[in-house]
Amino acid sequence: MTDISKIKGFYFAGIGGIGMSALARYFLAGGYIIAGYDRNNSDLTNELTEEGCTISYEDDPATLPALFSDIARRDEVVIVYTPALPASGNLVSWFRQNGYTMYKRSELLGAISEKTDTLAVAGTHGKTTVSTLLAHILKLSHVDCSAFLGGISKNYNSNLLTGEGRYTVMEADEYDRSFLRLSPLMAIVTSADADHLDIYGDHATMIEGYNQFCSQIRPGGAMVVNRRIRDLIKPQPDVAYLTYGIDDLADFAAINIVPDGHYYRFDLKTPSGIHRDIHLSFPGQINVENAVAASAVALLSGAVIEEIRKALICFRGVKRRFDIRTDRPEIVYIDDYAHHPEEIKAFIRSIREQYPGRRITGIFQPHLFSRTRDHAATFAEALDQLDNVLLMPIYPAREEPVPGVTTELIKGFMRSRNVKLVKPEEVTDAIDFGVTDVLATIGAGDIDRLVRPIEDAIGRMYNR
Repeated sequence: MTDISKIKGFYFAGIGGIGMSALARYFLAGGYIIAGYDRNNSDLTNELTEEGCTISYEDDPATLPALFSDIARRDEVVIVYTPALPASGNLVSWFRQNGYTMYKRSELLGAISEKTDTLAVAGTHGKTTVSTLLAHILKLSHVDCSAFLGGISKNYNSNLLTGEGRYTVMEADEYDRSFLRLSPLMAIVTSADADHLDIYGDHATMIEGYNQFCSQIRPGGAMVVNRRIRDLIKPQPDVAYLTYGIDDLADFAAINIVPDGHYYRFDLKTPSGIHRDIHLSFPGQINVENAVAASAVALLSGAVIEEIRKALICFRGVKRRFDIRTDRPEIVYIDDYAHHPEEIKAFIRSIREQYPGRRITGIFQPHLFSRTRDHAATFAEALDQLDNVLLMPIYPAREEPVPGVTTELIKGFMRSRNVKLVKPEEVTDAIDFGVTDVLATIGAGDIDRLVRPIEDAIGRMYNR
């Protein structure tokens, strides 16, 4: 790793990504000059600009600030890039051709991981909520932490938390085997459903990747694994192996769960005893399970149960994770990042738990051609749990189109007849408020750009 004490600036190619922006904020807080490129402006890139970053939306070396465009000064800067951008992009190619020091985002996180006691959260889904919960608990405890989050914490309005404690919370991203760059002291594995098969080829190879990640936990550390996948994730030498869940056979478990309005009360079973009457002020039973995972590692890190109890009561969630945007008698509108069939099933199940008997219209934007191809039938099975569905075109992200793979592939597997294909610009007009009590936007692409137009449409509908 380059000696960053000699570095004056960092350039982030793909700075608007949630992981990249957290790193940009980290080095900005360290006093470095920060610049970057992204394809589109967003609330996040606008915030970074206000915080002091220089951002361009043109993939053109001519837009580079002086520090980064002067080849004679290339030893004074570091270029950070993400696999989410094509390797053939103009900026990335120019930096590479001119001999700049370049690192993947995962390499930079790995270097930070080596210098801190990292608490890593892995899993095909659930890791953003769990890591945010864990960071929130530690921030409100005497332990403290720093954190690189995969979403915007609604408690802190940021995806980067800085602190004085010995611990750093990080998401361990399995895409592109990025998590193999980390060397955590402790790790949580939330789930291991088949995903990113464009990288791994098959589910078995993906599971091998997860076990390789777990083999990198430091001796004397701990791994906390969802009990449902205990047969997939193997124990490691010199590392404590503990399970969590809402199954009282788990080492850490939520038991005696009682719905309390939109939220939950439960007892927390731990290896040292049972702690009664824990309150989670966040909807969805899946989030009770997530809270158990975060509480387990918080306890292992030295937090005490009263600190955990207080933190869970005031946890406000993560933007785009069961993010209730409108809650009024006529309609509830929730935005969620779910982009894997199992995530979508859990999201819809949580809606049904919180709003029983309500008619749900879901607007879904598939993310990636490869994921749509691999999971079209299971996407259909998940979406069939909705009363009405609007299907948007696939968000390609880093991929080129795959012949024969469109949103119609999912529609073809669906049993429901209440399904309509819509373009982004047609969505607000296509919503039938007459058959909708709960409205949900679902997906990991740019569907979040529709949140405000949908809120405006709701306002026009019910305030006229």
